[in-house]
Amino acid sequence: MTERIWTVYLSGEIHTDWREQIEDGAKKAGLPIEFVSPVTVHEDSDDCAVAILGEAPSDFWKDQMGSRMNAIRTRNLIEAADIAVVRFGDKYRQWNAAFDAGFCAAMGTPYITLHDEAVNHALKEVDGAAQAVARTPDQVVKILKYTLSGVLDR
Repeated sequence: MTERIWTVYLSGEIHTDWREQIEDGAKKAGLPIEFVSPVTVHEDSDDCAVAILGEAPSDFWKDQMGSRMNAIRTRNLIEAADIAVVRFGDKYRQWNAAFDAGFCAAMGTPYITLHDEAVNHALKEVDGAAQAVARTPDQVVKILKYTLSGVLDR
């Protein structure tokens, strides 16, 4: 029998290496996971619509066109994911991550939030709908290991 491959969607902050830390930790733990994520090259995400469809009449419409095009990827990947991890950094407001968390909740996709304690209050509703709240990528890997295998490392 083949072991199930889980799909984990990594959403949120793009300015640190948290995704790589989780992917490396999961690989070292031998977890059967395929990781997927939104476009993490900020310029590509912002400019996708105008690069493909042509100039927008204003920055507002450039953002509207790009966000809608990016939503095609985001919505499909979240719907197909078994679990999502939503990272909130402390330097930038990640409204897209908050949207992703809400979309996970609406779709019934379990999610883990990852953020520092400093933003607990701002994220109380997002955390309230999460299945777990982690502070470090290592904690996320341990949560994934436990939930995928049922094995608790003590």
